[in-house]
Amino acid sequence: MTERQHRVGGAIAAGVIVCLGAGGCSGGASADDSHASDPVELLRHTADTLVTAGSSRATTSMEMATGGTRVTIRGEGVYDYTRRLGRLTVTLPQDPAGTTEHRPITELLAPGALFMKNRGAGVPADKWVRVDTADLSDGNLVTGGATDPYAAAALLRGTRTATYVGRTELAGTHVRHYRGTADLALAAKGASPGVRESLAAAAKGFATAEVPFDVYLDDQGRVRKIRHRFSFVNGGQKGTVAVASTTLLYGFGAPVDVRLPASKDIYAGKVSER
Repeated sequence: MTERQHRVGGAIAAGVIVCLGAGGCSGGASADDSHASDPVELLRHTADTLVTAGSSRATTSMEMATGGTRVTIRGEGVYDYTRRLGRLTVTLPQDPAGTTEHRPITELLAPGALFMKNRGAGVPADKWVRVDTADLSDGNLVTGGATDPYAAAALLRGTRTATYVGRTELAGTHVRHYRGTADLALAAKGASPGVRESLAAAAKGFATAEVPFDVYLDDQGRVRKIRHRFSFVNGGQKGTVAVASTTLLYGFGAPVDVRLPASKDIYAGKVSER
């Protein structure tokens, strides 16, 4: 990692942590439901199903808790699973005192990279900050305040255990609910380039490589909702930070126009915490 990337990643993570300063419903499992037969194998292929779907809209929610304090970071945008490109508008919570209003952050998600506008004090308004996700200790599953929708599904390639909970309804859509655990290192082995390196970094950086999850699939096998529970070591304090990251996918086939910044539009200076 370069010195500048270290400063950038540290500033972003600190910016999230300083803010600290939903599971889904389920029905009874049906014995004759064929989707309950081999949930582990089914879930390991959910990322491929999203690629077939092409694109979708997405909303994200990330709850972080430490020392009795809990905050929620929210995002909304679109994602192209074929090109692995997405755009999210991420809203940070107010400071603990409630006196500071944070402007929304625009994030562009790409294989191996995260681009952010309006992130970090001293960055010109027309410039982007670029971070190599493989250089982040969490692989950007947490740092950006939202889990990349494709990475969220790719993590299920590492499913170790899974059970079929049952059928339920989510936002008017009939879905099947599965619960299990995934291994980040195993997921990295089967992931595509760009995502593979990020998941491998997270496997080393998190407090544990085992990630509990709940996921809801529609009748086409597409992820409609996925909730991961991460745990990582808080470098500034003793103990770990518990993170629950929820991603909702809908509006499949939505148009996605994501253009990555040109090199001249990327800020090369120091990013300060704020």
